[in-house]
Amino acid sequence: MDQVAERLATRFPAIDAEAISTIVREAYAAFADAHVRDFIPVLVEREAKTRLQTAA
Repeated sequence: MDQVAERLATRFPAIDAEAISTIVREAYAAFADAHVRDFIPVLVEREAKTRLQTAA
């Protein structure tokens, strides 16, 4: 998830890196009970990016 946060911090430089990390952690927590774990990073990044675009 650190790599996801780093990519999003690069894409959204106006948003505080700590805020981005928080959003990534929250998105990740939503998938905590998922049975298939292979696509979680992609889904987390998509969810976090959507939230950041809304905030920006």
